Amino acid sequence: MAQLLPRADSFNARVRGSSHVDFKTATTGVIGKAMRNELSRLVNTVDDPQTKKAFDTEMQSFFYLFTRYLAERAQNHDLDWDRIKSPGEDQIVPYSSLTPPKDTSALNKLAVLKVNGGLGTSMGMTGAKSALEVKDDMTFLDLTVRQIEHLNTTNKVDVPLILMTSFNTHEDTLRIIKKYANQQLRITTFNQSRYPRIFKESLLPCPKTADDDKKNWYPPGHGDLYNALLHSGVLDQLISEGKEYLFVSNSDNLGAVVDQSILQHMIDTQAEFLMEVTDKTKADIKGGTLVDYEGSIRLLEVAQVPSEHVEDFKSVRKFKIFNTNNIWINLQALKRIMEQDSMDLEIIINPKQTDDGQAVIQLETAAGAAIKHFKGAHGINVPRSRFLPVKSCSDLLLIKSDIYSLEHGELVINPSRMFENTPVIKLGDHFKKIQQFQKRFKKIPKVLELDHLTVTGDVYFGRNVTLRGTVIIVANEGQRIDIPDGCILENRLLSGNLNMIVSLLFIYSRFP
Repeated sequence: MAQLLPRADSFNARVRGSSHVDFKTATTGVIGKAMRNELSRLVNTVDDPQTKKAFDTEMQSFFYLFTRYLAERAQNHDLDWDRIKSPGEDQIVPYSSLTPPKDTSALNKLAVLKVNGGLGTSMGMTGAKSALEVKDDMTFLDLTVRQIEHLNTTNKVDVPLILMTSFNTHEDTLRIIKKYANQQLRITTFNQSRYPRIFKESLLPCPKTADDDKKNWYPPGHGDLYNALLHSGVLDQLISEGKEYLFVSNSDNLGAVVDQSILQHMIDTQAEFLMEVTDKTKADIKGGTLVDYEGSIRLLEVAQVPSEHVEDFKSVRKFKIFNTNNIWINLQALKRIMEQDSMDLEIIINPKQTDDGQAVIQLETAAGAAIKHFKGAHGINVPRSRFLPVKSCSDLLLIKSDIYSLEHGELVINPSRMFENTPVIKLGDHFKKIQQFQKRFKKIPKVLELDHLTVTGDVYFGRNVTLRGTVIIVANEGQRIDIPDGCILENRLLSGNLNMIVSLLFIYSRFP
């Protein structure tokens, strides 16, 4: 049998804090033993000694997470809602109070990491989401590379780009980055963990072998960042190169660019961890938020909130900010915490369903939850412009539009836009998948003066369409609406009979 778990004495040395309570019971209980045996069997399906050792380490990390889950489930570790308070003024610093650095020398101590494990399945993609063309024929990765290359060449510094991939995107990413071989930056990739999905009923792993179908495995959330950095050797590599700070963000957040004022603030305050937060709107009510929990700053995710308090959590009055998942980390501090084996992050239980309808769960963690482990950690309330994620085709339409232009890979809002806020865009299910989105727009409409756009049903847009004010287009079931080339729609509600709409549009396009 493979030695899946360390000896009891070394394993117990890893256990810290509250998770130690009843830990022995959890690991020696029936469920714990059954999982351990199944994981040992999985490890034994690997022949290559080097691969087997790496897979064994990965399964140890998973088993540790699983036993924590069992212990917390047995003890019913719910948050005490009465102890949760809005963060104090010293826990959230306004971005406007930061002072720019006097020089750019600190950039040589910085590395940039993009979480690049997403597939973009909600947008109908099958490959790495970061390979999607989002602006001027450039992909998410193209824009990131352009930004950091410009940063390096302009300031004569060496900021490396690190890409954390998942088993879903690793091969894609390795193929894509070959085209950047002649760029003025170094790119390092490493793979985050691959954990087995768990059957909800039996609490046993779904895969039968280490190379079982991808659908039986999952990447355990961006909270796996810390484990993956350590076990891949990338953390030690960065420290040996003299890097002291790491800026982490999601690859699909086009607002997450290097900000020297935030870096300087981190150096001046000696904070070991910074989280960028921004003001919450109705669109962000499910986003994680920073709270004060018994005098300590914590990240609170909606999945952790008791059902009777979910509406409180969504309230903009009590929780006014949310986590952008742009975080800044002191690498030496991270190394210290990882060596102490004390990076226990709150477990998020993500329920899923297999193709044949079986209920499974994924045990995940959030990177921002690490804030409680670092000295001097706090939030920075940044402008909304630093949070421009592309999670849907509605987001994509906004980014592709004339609201934004590109400067050295960075999105810049059009100075001709008269309003501070960007338009609210809501595209219906007919536009949900990227293939449908591309087919339904001959050309992206001009939206510089748009406030709100809602489109539902079978709608197609021609070339050089202009949208202003509030525009609502509703194609009823069984109908199709074609917005003709050159049409100008300002404060219009379009719905009903197809022929009437088409004639109206042609008249309006001729006499704007």
